[in-house]
Amino acid sequence: MRDGHADGQHPSHHHADGHHPEPESYAALRTKAIESLLAEKGLIASDAIDAIVEKFEQDIAPLNGAKVVARAWADPDFKRRLLENGTEAIAEMGYWGTQGAEIVVLENTPTVHNVVVCTLCSCYPWPVLGLPPTWYKSAAYRSRVVREPRSVLREFGTELGDEVEVQVQDSTAEVRYLVLPERPAGTQGLDETELAALVTRDAMIGVAKVPSPVLAR
Repeated sequence: MRDGHADGQHPSHHHADGHHPEPESYAALRTKAIESLLAEKGLIASDAIDAIVEKFEQDIAPLNGAKVVARAWADPDFKRRLLENGTEAIAEMGYWGTQGAEIVVLENTPTVHNVVVCTLCSCYPWPVLGLPPTWYKSAAYRSRVVREPRSVLREFGTELGDEVEVQVQDSTAEVRYLVLPERPAGTQGLDETELAALVTRDAMIGVAKVPSPVLAR
């Protein structure tokens, strides 16, 4: 398993050269300038912009990843291809880009739970998850999830038994990770659209599990 380290073990940084902040594109810089100008002129409130960004972070962009997960749950052949070569399988569904030059997909099972971090910056699989959430980029998450992953997971509401091995996966500029969550019970009769609706961004980072729709009622 690539660059994984179990409960509380610090990652090896032999690949540390792969961690570097990516320069903002011209479009990103221009967007920031326009945003500042609109807010200064009173044409749009900064909290309205924040709400739009939050919607993109939590709902719109992660739908790509949710569709990938749902396809893997429903199609064993696709799941096999996804785990063998995540980048190519994800591209089959039309998702690719410079932010996800290589995407490795890691399957969570009843005995292994993967959680993703970028310890030195904020590398993230943009084509399938969109913008990284603020907490993912925070120094607290980046350091604590390595030292005390179970405590961090517990804060997200994820309790794991002692029999489950926690693997912390350290993303780099060259390799990004997407977690394939366990398929929850009670979903056997659901189609891909219904399955995708259950999958959350946090489950694809590994800080949460996908709840059973039966238990959620």
